[in-house]
Amino acid sequence: MKKSVFFTMAAVAAGTIMPTLLLSSCGKAEEKAAATSEADELPRIEIDMARRMEVPQLKEYTATVEAENINNIAPATPNRIKKINVEVGDHVRAGQTLVELDTSNAQQLRINLDQIEREYNRAVSLLEIGAGTQQAVDQLRAQLDAARSQYDNMMENTVLTSPVTGVVTARNYDPGDMCGSMPVLTVGQLTPEVKVMINVSENDMNTLRHGMPVSVTFDAFPGETFSGKIARIYPTVDTATRTFGVEVRIANGAERIKPGMFARVEVNLGSKNNVVVPDRAIVKQTGSGNKYVYVYSGGRVSYNKVELGQRLDENYELLSGIADGDTVVITGQTRLADGVEAIILTK
Repeated sequence: MKKSVFFTMAAVAAGTIMPTLLLSSCGKAEEKAAATSEADELPRIEIDMARRMEVPQLKEYTATVEAENINNIAPATPNRIKKINVEVGDHVRAGQTLVELDTSNAQQLRINLDQIEREYNRAVSLLEIGAGTQQAVDQLRAQLDAARSQYDNMMENTVLTSPVTGVVTARNYDPGDMCGSMPVLTVGQLTPEVKVMINVSENDMNTLRHGMPVSVTFDAFPGETFSGKIARIYPTVDTATRTFGVEVRIANGAERIKPGMFARVEVNLGSKNNVVVPDRAIVKQTGSGNKYVYVYSGGRVSYNKVELGQRLDENYELLSGIADGDTVVITGQTRLADGVEAIILTK
């Protein structure tokens, strides 16, 4: 009987202990599973380090090509245009006839000149035989000189030639028009150089020097870079734009570069020691245009507004917002917010 009681008590004890052990074990497993689940829900990120380095300060300016010199083709006195021998864009050589003007006025002047010349010769002949006076000869001589000068000027203005080798850049009249204050044509000299004008800020202007080399590209010549130099820095500021005019000259011996072409001028303004981060670290705030970078520290991230400098291949120069050596987030930003915990993905 006692033996039966012992087994009964043992069974009861076992029945009491086993559930307790099972409950304890299950509780720890649930806590572990909950911790694992919470960790699984944390954002996964990849990181990189912000580094300070010397960054070339390259500035790009846009401009339009101009001829080295512009020559106005116009008569000394107004006249009617008879013929224009060239069109805008035509290449012309020095001395080439470009415009022919009406000669009717010149013909009248020639008739007048011939008549005065005959009167002058008659006065000289009379003086020689004692039938004339020196005063009459002198007066007719003055009239003859004036008439010849007027005729010569008119003849010079019946044919207009190009003073230089270049390209016709503008035409303001048609045959039959009476030319007035504007030139009939303009001819641009394209050799040995052409020029572009860029507008530079007050801060940047202080770093420019006469003769400084620049790089120039043209939409018309993709993949090509031309060498230029700063030829002139104008000393007065444009009060509307707060910029200074700077003239850049580019060699153009082959005359490939034409007036009116769109140009981009890159100027190296020295270098600055600034922080650089991968471009993947930059986050753009929708609607504001502001740029941010997440910095990881102590298991959490912070949202830092930054000011961008230049793009450097797959990196960005930062002018403010991040310190040298900061750990920056480069992937996983879509699940982040300021102050949240995050887990670094191991490679």
